[in-house]
Amino acid sequence: MGLSLQVLEAGQDVGRSIPRRPEWLKVKIPSGAGYTETKQLVDHHRLHTVCEEARCPNIAECWSRRSATFMILGDVCTRSCGFCAVKTGRPPYLDWDEPRRVAEAVAQLNLRHCVITSVNRDELPDGGSPIFAMTIRAIRKRLPHCTIEVLIPDFKGNEQALLTVLGAKPEILNHNVETIPRLYRRVRPQANYRQSLEVLARAKKHGAVTKSGFMLGLGETIAEAKILLRDLYTSQVDIATIGQYLQPTREHLPVERFVSPQEFAGLKAFGMSLGFRHVESGPLVRSSYHADEQAGRGQSAWR
Repeated sequence: MGLSLQVLEAGQDVGRSIPRRPEWLKVKIPSGAGYTETKQLVDHHRLHTVCEEARCPNIAECWSRRSATFMILGDVCTRSCGFCAVKTGRPPYLDWDEPRRVAEAVAQLNLRHCVITSVNRDELPDGGSPIFAMTIRAIRKRLPHCTIEVLIPDFKGNEQALLTVLGAKPEILNHNVETIPRLYRRVRPQANYRQSLEVLARAKKHGAVTKSGFMLGLGETIAEAKILLRDLYTSQVDIATIGQYLQPTREHLPVERFVSPQEFAGLKAFGMSLGFRHVESGPLVRSSYHADEQAGRGQSAWR
């Protein structure tokens, strides 16, 4: 999801200055022993995290409690989504040693639940799915008690790539739809809304616990957000996450509006009324924010 320490007010154009965010969106400046230890660990193992690459506003809180979301397949994405701070280009290589280093870092952090995500690697026929599977298995071997959640790309609809990941048996399979279908051309031009729903439906068909998330503040209406939630539920998604979009840089899409905590609470109540196992909804909610707690609420889905 779109993550940043900077935001833009409603109605502003890309390139204009970014003013202060509302009180409910203010977060701590990264500091403290836990944050420093996590930073050193990530650097030591030459790893990437979505926390840094996507400028997550929750990095201070999560890293202070020694929790990080690892981003595999490098730090260069083949797509250019309008909301995302991750670098765009042609990735230089595939790092086959990355799974080992991720597993070592997860073990050193002694995580009870870890989240592994990635950039898009559309230049690869399999989308880099074998690296996902290798990473899951390496973590299982190094830290058997740790549950694993993967936040995957759409693999361009390649079902075999999806099955490669599912074959390693992650506890949760997450794929974010990111926004409502009307905004896809502007927000996520190289993706397809129906294809993303199909990825989730296929994962559920093969027995996975599924999860998906989207952003508010890009120009959607609450009514459209409710339709999206219905689509996710119809696709048998177990867990949904909803958060505020924050503009990473002046070159990215502007924030159309700041959605109030009350509106987020209303969408949570609506989602739970549909029958989701859990809905995490709030201004600072992100796919991996408090993912260990969300996983705990969804345990009955896989055990």
